Amino acid sequence: MESDDALLALSALAQATRLEVFRLLMAHEPNGLAAGEVSRCLAVPANTLSAHLAILARAGLVTASRRSRSIVYRARPDSIHALVGFLVEDCCGGHAELCTPTSAPPLRRPAAGPLREGKPMPDRIFNVLFLCTGNTARSILAESILTKDGGGRFRAFSAGSQPKGTVNPFALKVLAAEGYPTEGLHSKSWAEFAAADAPVMDFVFTVCDNAAGEACPVWPGQPMTAHWGIEDPAAASGNDVMVERAFVTALRYLKNRISVFTALPFASLDRLALGSRLREIGRLEGATGRKAELA
Repeated sequence: MESDDALLALSALAQATRLEVFRLLMAHEPNGLAAGEVSRCLAVPANTLSAHLAILARAGLVTASRRSRSIVYRARPDSIHALVGFLVEDCCGGHAELCTPTSAPPLRRPAAGPLREGKPMPDRIFNVLFLCTGNTARSILAESILTKDGGGRFRAFSAGSQPKGTVNPFALKVLAAEGYPTEGLHSKSWAEFAAADAPVMDFVFTVCDNAAGEACPVWPGQPMTAHWGIEDPAAASGNDVMVERAFVTALRYLKNRISVFTALPFASLDRLALGSRLREIGRLEGATGRKAELA
């Protein structure tokens, strides 16, 4: 392997999502995975995943082939072996043969660690962003619920792909009735959280199907993502009592999801295991049709 090839491979892997994609494909050798399966496993939007796969392919780390209607991707273990060989070929003063399993301790898979390097979960505050299209109902409810029920261990935010600029009054009414905070809640664009000076998110959850299908910004820090879609209470028909009942139901569904989320053993889960748990939460009672398709 030449230096330019090594730099290209290392650059491709030096990004959280691409590293997860490559490790997932390695775990599914030699059969590979369809692009849709990779998207579902890692909760990465299809268009975003396509860009990452293209970078990995240009670096010679993955290959693609068509099987029926699907494009199946496979990792290239030979490329990684070549990269490792390039990195260690000058080991021991040019005598790489000295670095053999008989003269070096065997490699062990590291134990599962926290989501990121840093303090253990009890001393760390995680930033969580809830997204929907208008940022007027579901994402607002989720932000308020996590703010209170997170016990100070989470900092909650919400935003919309096409914010309406106002919060639905029924959202504020049911939150206040259940003892959740409403001060400071406002409708805003998700672009605010993609800026360089925005808070770095650890988790980003879409709570409506439209937002889940849209091309999200590239979030600083590469947060964990999942879709927790539920029906839009603002779309409920009928009189005010019936609409308010829909908001109460939405609040209950979101409260259930958030209670499971905040109880997760973050310090003992690696990213793949945590991603699986987050997707399971999205399949709880009240999940919308799109979530069933993504399951």
